[in-house]
Amino acid sequence: MSVSTRIPVFTTIEDYRLWRDKAFEDKKSVGFVPTMGALHDGHLFLVKRSLAENELTVVSVFVNPAQFAPHEDLATYPRTLPHDLSLLSNPRIPAHRQDVAQQKGTFVEVKGYGEQMEGRSRPAFFRGVATVVTKLFNIIQPTNAYFGQKDIQQALLLRRLVGDLHLPHPTPNRLHIIPTARDPIDGLALSSRNAYLTPTERQRAPIFYAALQEVSRAWATGASKREAVRRALEQLEVAKDEGEKHGVEIRVDYVEMNDSDTFEEVGDEQVQRPDGAPVILSGAVWFGRTRLIDNIILGNTDGIIAEPK
Repeated sequence: MSVSTRIPVFTTIEDYRLWRDKAFEDKKSVGFVPTMGALHDGHLFLVKRSLAENELTVVSVFVNPAQFAPHEDLATYPRTLPHDLSLLSNPRIPAHRQDVAQQKGTFVEVKGYGEQMEGRSRPAFFRGVATVVTKLFNIIQPTNAYFGQKDIQQALLLRRLVGDLHLPHPTPNRLHIIPTARDPIDGLALSSRNAYLTPTERQRAPIFYAALQEVSRAWATGASKREAVRRALEQLEVAKDEGEKHGVEIRVDYVEMNDSDTFEEVGDEQVQRPDGAPVILSGAVWFGRTRLIDNIILGNTDGIIAEPK
């Protein structure tokens, strides 16, 4: 694809490494924002953070087949490179189904940390993420890398990966998790998948984050995990009934609380964490044929989330 842009576009590793070697020679810091394209304001928020903290910034656009389960259609994922480049050019930044089990070659897997939360619903997803991001880190060799909180398990898993493998670029403390960018009116987390929502589905999608906020409030006032999550599920059940009246199918995949270090589920009767350690409240909900994910970090987020500067 030939795209006119003032931004350098590298389509081969060799060409990119020549550019990176020059940055090394000039002792310039390089920020990195990995994406699968279809950029939105959430991505641009990460890019803006990287531009503010680094002398150079690299954005990768790669629709990773290894992240798609057999029931997820790779061919329908939006590919909007010309539009993506147009967004990145503005300095005022506001295939086919895959049988993952049959894939051959070298893969990276963070054992014991990819089966919980999202991994329970999307087997082999994190193997695909870990593999392609390891490749990208080896190619880009970023000083800093930026990920959104919306994909919190992915970001924390990758932070563990770079530490376990002793990667020099980036080091764990330079893999930054940036707060989720949200619609300023209704709070819906910005996501490429929002484009799949019909207008009627989009109108009802904010109930998901509202339900998570209800869990957060209950947890803060001393409710057990079981009671706090129950309130969210009840709220989503009401939304489901209301959605049916307007032809919108709403299905809850999960709403759960997990340890931010091990990703293991918090006990049903637990009331907050006695040590003040953070807990990940996360969930996934289907609105029609579109699956949305979101999360809130409960407790102390120091060391997890890089707050706005």
